[in-house]
Amino acid sequence: MDCVSPILDVATCLWGCTANRAVYIRELEENLKSLESLTEELRNLSKDVMERVEREEQLQSRRTHEVDGWLRDVRVMEAEVGEILQNGRQEIQQKCLGTCPKNCRSSYRLGKIVSRKIDAVTELKGKGHFDFVAHRLPCAPVDEMPNGKTVGLDLMFEKVQRCLEDEQVRSIGLYGIGGVGKTTLLQKINNEYFGKRNDFDVVIWIAVSKPINIGNIQDVILNKLPTPDDKWKNRSKEEKAVEICKLLKSKNFVILLDDMWDLLNLLEVGIPHLSDQTKSKVVLTTRSERVCDEMEVHKRMKVECLTPNEAFCLFREKVGENILNSHPDIKRLAKIVVEECKGLPLALIVIGRAMASRKTPREWEQAIQVLKSYPAKFSGMGDQVFPILKFSYNHLDNDTIKSCFLYCSIFPKCYRFKNEDLIDLWIGEGFMDKFVDIYEARNQGKEIIRSLKLACLLEGDVSEGTWKMHDVIRDMALWLSCDYGEERHKSFVLNDVELIEAYEIVKWKEAQRISLWYSNINEGLSLSPCFLNLRTLILRNCNMKSLPIGFFQFMPIIRVLDLMGTKKLVELPLEICRLESLEYLNLSQTSIKKVPIELKNLTKLRCLILDYVNGLEVIPSNVISFLPNLQMFSMHHYTPWNIVEYDEVGVLQELECLQYLSWINITLLTVPAVQKYLTSLMLQKCVRHLVMNACPSLKVVELPLSALQRLTMLVFCYCDDLERVKINMGLSRGHISNSNFHNLVEVSVLGCRFLDLTWLIYAPSLEFLSVVQSLEMEEIIGSDECGDSEIEQQNLSIFSRLVHLTLYDVPNLRRIYKRALPFPSLEEINVARCRNLRKLSLNSNSATNTLKRIFGESSWWEELEWEDDNLKCTFTPYLKTW
Repeated sequence: MDCVSPILDVATCLWGCTANRAVYIRELEENLKSLESLTEELRNLSKDVMERVEREEQLQSRRTHEVDGWLRDVRVMEAEVGEILQNGRQEIQQKCLGTCPKNCRSSYRLGKIVSRKIDAVTELKGKGHFDFVAHRLPCAPVDEMPNGKTVGLDLMFEKVQRCLEDEQVRSIGLYGIGGVGKTTLLQKINNEYFGKRNDFDVVIWIAVSKPINIGNIQDVILNKLPTPDDKWKNRSKEEKAVEICKLLKSKNFVILLDDMWDLLNLLEVGIPHLSDQTKSKVVLTTRSERVCDEMEVHKRMKVECLTPNEAFCLFREKVGENILNSHPDIKRLAKIVVEECKGLPLALIVIGRAMASRKTPREWEQAIQVLKSYPAKFSGMGDQVFPILKFSYNHLDNDTIKSCFLYCSIFPKCYRFKNEDLIDLWIGEGFMDKFVDIYEARNQGKEIIRSLKLACLLEGDVSEGTWKMHDVIRDMALWLSCDYGEERHKSFVLNDVELIEAYEIVKWKEAQRISLWYSNINEGLSLSPCFLNLRTLILRNCNMKSLPIGFFQFMPIIRVLDLMGTKKLVELPLEICRLESLEYLNLSQTSIKKVPIELKNLTKLRCLILDYVNGLEVIPSNVISFLPNLQMFSMHHYTPWNIVEYDEVGVLQELECLQYLSWINITLLTVPAVQKYLTSLMLQKCVRHLVMNACPSLKVVELPLSALQRLTMLVFCYCDDLERVKINMGLSRGHISNSNFHNLVEVSVLGCRFLDLTWLIYAPSLEFLSVVQSLEMEEIIGSDECGDSEIEQQNLSIFSRLVHLTLYDVPNLRRIYKRALPFPSLEEINVARCRNLRKLSLNSNSATNTLKRIFGESSWWEELEWEDDNLKCTFTPYLKTW
């Protein structure tokens, strides 16, 4: 037995080895199928991984080394398995009798390889489940924005470039009306300025629009920065802000914010404060100058419309040279089309493309007629240009401002309207609260004008107090008023028409507002429709001696009637005196000889304006006093040849009786009228604009404190005998404060031989000062004991808000004041025929800034010369010395 046991052990071992080998041989075919199946699964898995990789690589990511190695291993594995499967198929085909292999050794080796490869494929497949397959590549510092050839932006681009290179300027606001090219300019800055520099780590373009979405803005920034998605995807705004701040804090970054409508809190986004430690910049575009204020930009720059030459170049590019050169008349007609666009790139582009299909002068002439008369019907205007501009209208703060904006379209193209003229019409229309006095209503109106200016919907000259609408903006406003939405057909505006016939008037019967300028209503009209819905009728500067009989007969709800500038109108039709709903009546610059007694029937009248009515002789008694709701009365005459002869004192007495009167503009022509004003507290309370015209024998005027507290404008005109204006403070000099005259903003002296203006030291809000033909005046602010002591004791800021200064034909004027003054607000200086004026009192600290503000940043003003007879003066950086 001892010898048998070892033999059995050897036999058992040999049998085990033989059995294992037999398994490889016996299960070869089944294992080959398993290997093929597993390899197919691996192949499908690798395709999925590859698709993920390709998607990420399209997003400028780079596959990880682990994924790249795995995909290479898969390819190698597929090749190896393919060879094994081929060998396996051959081995199976060579079996004896279909069951036994011909070569057991060969089948055994193959079976063993297949078994091991199954394990390898299984292991490789298990490694193919990746959390992420690619790393995000660092973005290029600047992404080039799609931007074609630009026209007319080179000068503005250079200005912005200079600001960007100024290390003191960290933020820039570019503002302007819609369609003027702000976004195009920002794209040019992105591509041609930042795209050619290498000193900024990252430049991020953000389209802001409205409403502002902080989360979307943060995502745009984080997508541009090298940070893994898992650090900010699905995180809160606060967490994203922390991540952004951490990433940007050590970088020189640029944020380009396009199309902003409201304040964006940069810190809330995560954009760190623009410190001196980096070169970082923020540049924004907006249609609202107010946004520039709220964002506290260091430099604001208005993007202006194109010059005529630039506009024609842009238009030519869109129309095509072949069209412009196809007929000699077309280039001439093209200039007319370009003029209608008033340099607005959006309009030039849209209209230029529309005109590219018109190849004959006749087609161009027809298009111009449509563009001038019905711009909303011109191809592209109603569906491309106006909707874009309408965004500015939509974003106005409230319905009152929107109504006031639309109302501006009643003025003709290019017409410059004054603050008071426009606001008084708004008051007459009832846009302002009827229960506040006119002073408060005018303040409301000024705020509305300011809002429209900041929204770039009005263009203004602050120094002259005049405003106008860009022609295309006006066309858009008319489109909203006359052709669009619920307000369509509510207004009718017609300008520069020689003759208006009856059939045209019939078309207006549904209108609520009709505005006619420089037109002629045919005096022979016998047909007058019923204007049952008419609330406003403006007939300005119309060429007619009288109005058609019955024209005003059927206007039951009319509230505003404006006949200003109808100079041939010598008699007011009595029909007007039957318009019981009338609240606003403007007869300025007409030639009516008398105010009819029947005017007292207009008991709802709130505003009566009789400025510059040449030859007015009769204002019957008990007319004005019978207008119980009158809030504003204006009757101005500036020059001696417009002096009217009526009972001035009687008119003033009637004005005293009116309970709701709060605003009077008046020209006083006689000493009794001046005395009446100076002794009436009620008149002093209501008179806002006061003109003393001629007033023979008037030598001294003693204005009480109560009067100067209310006056906003004071004019002395051709008062030859006037020697002095005294201010009766009614309190001791030691308690005088220059806040007493905070409403007085305009003072003019015209044709007065001598007048001491030292009392202006108490007018801190004075903005306009004009002294003309004052032959004996030697200085504006006197240097006598009174003037000097008050200035020193009260530390008065003389002329600190003066915007406009005119000194003309004041031959003996030697100086404004004995000491130089800052003039921090001065924007316009007009000096001529002042041969003894040796110095303009600008002190050395403010002169350079003042002159730069007036004449621009360049230094050409240093060489500016004024010629007056044989005198010349040259501006220097300090004083203007003759």
